[in-house]
Amino acid sequence: MDKVTSSLAAETEALREAYAAFNRNDIPATVRALDPQIEWTEPAEFPGGGTYHGREGVKAYLSQSRAAWAEIDSEPERFIVAGDKIIVFVHVRARPKDGAEWHEARIADVYTFRDGKAIQMRAFADRQQALEWAGAKVSDAN
Repeated sequence: MDKVTSSLAAETEALREAYAAFNRNDIPATVRALDPQIEWTEPAEFPGGGTYHGREGVKAYLSQSRAAWAEIDSEPERFIVAGDKIIVFVHVRARPKDGAEWHEARIADVYTFRDGKAIQMRAFADRQQALEWAGAKVSDAN
């Protein structure tokens, strides 16, 4: 069951919509919940890893990210609220353009919100590191 406090319920719903938009390749809808000056950071080990600034930078990154795959699906499995942050456990499945084999990963994205918009997103290959970085208590994740 998702743990959502009323203070970030609207933001959590906006993130659900953003992941659904990404999965249908609607990049403009994907970035709707983001602050115009968002700072978006992907780990160096992720394809295209690095830091992107502003909605336009994130749109370019997400478009490039999708273009590398024949099919990609990022399904949020869980939302955990920790202060002004929402940690999203994501199950990613992707099939490269030149292959039939699916690649899978379970990652975490951490969004920091201010005034109803995500001002920062940081992705983690290791979910435990995401929880620690966000300052989530172990009880928040259970």
